[in-house]
Amino acid sequence: MPVALKQPTPSIVTAPTTSPWMHLVWFGAAGLFVSILAMTYGLDLSPGFF
Repeated sequence: MPVALKQPTPSIVTAPTTSPWMHLVWFGAAGLFVSILAMTYGLDLSPGFF
């Protein structure tokens, strides 16, 4: 007596939707980070660490 194998049904996986506002927030955070790095370029920060 043959046993019929059940075929797995493909599950539809959708990509999580990201809000356009979150893209703007991350872009602004990256810009702020780069501008802070640019402002502190050449500044001796070692007295604050010791």
